Amino acid sequence: MAAEIERKFLVKEGWRPQANVRIAQGYLSTVPERTVRVRIKGEKGYLTVKGRNAGIRRAEYEYEIPLADAEAMLELCEQPLIEKRRYLVPCEGYTWEVDVFAGANEGLIVAEIELPAEDTPFEKPAWLGAEVSGDARYYNANLIRHPYRDWK
Repeated sequence: MAAEIERKFLVKEGWRPQANVRIAQGYLSTVPERTVRVRIKGEKGYLTVKGRNAGIRRAEYEYEIPLADAEAMLELCEQPLIEKRRYLVPCEGYTWEVDVFAGANEGLIVAEIELPAEDTPFEKPAWLGAEVSGDARYYNANLIRHPYRDWK
């Protein structure tokens, strides 16, 4: 079974933006047992199915799909769509994915690192803030129902 082991952190000042790609994504299903995501990343489309979180691990299956199909499927998704720019930041043998959100989630910046095992040690860059790995508010699937702009 494919698995995703990911830790997520808020981002403080001081990180240096690198090359980035625009991402638009929506959800066909956001029930806790499974999420079904449609994503356009740059000029490619993807369909992703994720299982329920078990700590920082969960099942994940991702498939590239035709861009035209992804564009059409985004019209079927729950609203609002997630809009963000993703920056890839190499650090100590890993690549951090820093997501700068726009639209309904503007102002939110999070960094994620994918690990080979749950107990894998890694260096934390100085620009990392609080860890939010287990905080469901920061799951992209929840940001469509409870956008960051409404938290205050």
